[in-house]
Amino acid sequence: MREQRKKTIVREWVESIIIALILASVIRTFVIQAFKIPTGSMRPTLLEGDIILVNKFLYGAKIPFTGLRLPKVRQPVRGDVIVFIYPENPKKDFIKRLIAFPGEIVEIKDGTIYINNKPLLEPMFSSRYYYNRGQFGMEGLSITVPQGNYFVLGDNSASSQDSRYWGFVPEKNILGKAMVIYWPLRRIRTIQ
Repeated sequence: MREQRKKTIVREWVESIIIALILASVIRTFVIQAFKIPTGSMRPTLLEGDIILVNKFLYGAKIPFTGLRLPKVRQPVRGDVIVFIYPENPKKDFIKRLIAFPGEIVEIKDGTIYINNKPLLEPMFSSRYYYNRGQFGMEGLSITVPQGNYFVLGDNSASSQDSRYWGFVPEKNILGKAMVIYWPLRRIRTIQ
């Protein structure tokens, strides 16, 4: 009788652990995932060592081992801080601010971003100086974002490898929207 009870308790624990692992895997794959910020390319918004939560469901989470995605809740919005698969190395994830959409013309003049010849005057853009660097960010160069792609920049323009250097982010590479800094405790906040 005692042996039977031990087997029942062990079985309940094993079942609970398996269910918890499956549930955690589903949540991480389709809903929300934690990422650690490795560099200062998004300063002052994100600092090295910040751990953030990324909403994967919002833009339609990727279904593993297929080229399919779940339906989107909404489209990305200019200014969203997004996590994506780095186009030049699919083993790396990058985080940058979304600047321009497919078909838009981007130019950086005198530290200001212009979209279709109009400056971005929202505070998240106008409060930063954007340097003319890289083959896609040279002074006097207007670039049209190809269909199915986005143009992204780091908030720390002086120290960011972004679309100015390597080009565009294919829509299929977008993993999700950065929502919250949850570690370290003194930096807990939503990401703007």
